[in-house]
Amino acid sequence: MPEKSNANLHNAKKWKKDEFYTQLVDIEKELCNYKHYFKDKIVFCNCDDPYESNFFKYFAANFNFLWLKRLIVTWYATSPIAFTQLPLFEVAGFEWQQNRAYKIEINEVYDANWDWAVNLADVEYLIKIWKWKNKLTLLKWDWDFRSQESIELLKQSDIVVTNPPFSLFREYVVQLMEYNKKFLIIWNQNWLTYKEIFPYIINNRIWRWLTMNWSNRYFEVPDTYPLTEKTWKIENGKKYAFVKWVRWYTNLETNRRQEWLILYKKFNSDYYPEYDNYDAINIDKVSDIPCDYDWVMGVPITFLDKYSPNQFEILWTSDNWIIDDKYKKTPWLTKKFVDDYYRAWWTWSYKEWNPTAWYYDENNIARMSYKRLFIRRKK
Repeated sequence: MPEKSNANLHNAKKWKKDEFYTQLVDIEKELCNYKHYFKDKIVFCNCDDPYESNFFKYFAANFNFLWLKRLIVTWYATSPIAFTQLPLFEVAGFEWQQNRAYKIEINEVYDANWDWAVNLADVEYLIKIWKWKNKLTLLKWDWDFRSQESIELLKQSDIVVTNPPFSLFREYVVQLMEYNKKFLIIWNQNWLTYKEIFPYIINNRIWRWLTMNWSNRYFEVPDTYPLTEKTWKIENGKKYAFVKWVRWYTNLETNRRQEWLILYKKFNSDYYPEYDNYDAINIDKVSDIPCDYDWVMGVPITFLDKYSPNQFEILWTSDNWIIDDKYKKTPWLTKKFVDDYYRAWWTWSYKEWNPTAWYYDENNIARMSYKRLFIRRKK
């Protein structure tokens, strides 16, 4: 097994190398839960090269099964691992150009080759011969999802489904919310607490679900990507990067979001320490949330896997400064705590004034909680 590191994801943001391609099995496992949402809808995959995108492969092959109205796919340059899926560039009258932006529109799919199956071979054939129904065209502007042309396609669409660029995820999510689009996308759970994203979590405009006990996953990447030795593998001649803590995020409602978390532990002040800088108690595991405590609790961000908005409300996070002053005790991390923590653990990555939640345990040892969501039971 590879080292449990997220170096590949951090390096992707650093190097702006965003070609992490989701495996088909992971797409199928999640999207089967949303079939009823796709009927008569326009699906937009605005970060997907059909040559390697399994999102395109999934929706094109299941166009009729999902009762799609239209599928739109855009991509922005010749891929370094192109031609591994479909030779769609072999379209009469269409001149392939390096480093240009393209669009595929699928409006109808049927058994064009009479093999008693509707699949990608039919999609390829119909793009070649039925150009008034299914089109491969050159976009006017060689930009990404932020271009005006892409935004116009976004306005036409009903649901956006993709794995967006890791280095641009904040802009990507903000754009989806600005245009009030339904979506199903993949990104890292630690980004939830960023100040641009977290207000959407608090206001129940984004949530995670359904198959993401996806703590760690492999994504196909170009051979040239500079990955750390222990965080990639070669399988069937393809290179895969190991990425930690990725999740699906959506604003498509499911019944499971209404299921309450079953709690059984009783509150005990000796077991649940209170933070020195917040008016809240610390909880290290979601399963340890007490069933009889009605004030504020700091829980791991994995709480969102079990979160029901009918059972709890999310107030703030320890990873930014979005907090009501009435819940603050001290001005964030103090110099004394920083010094005490270093003496106890000989390690430190936070400095004075950071909003991280901290406390002293029963032995007066300085302790710091990793990222916390602060929640309260609804009455």
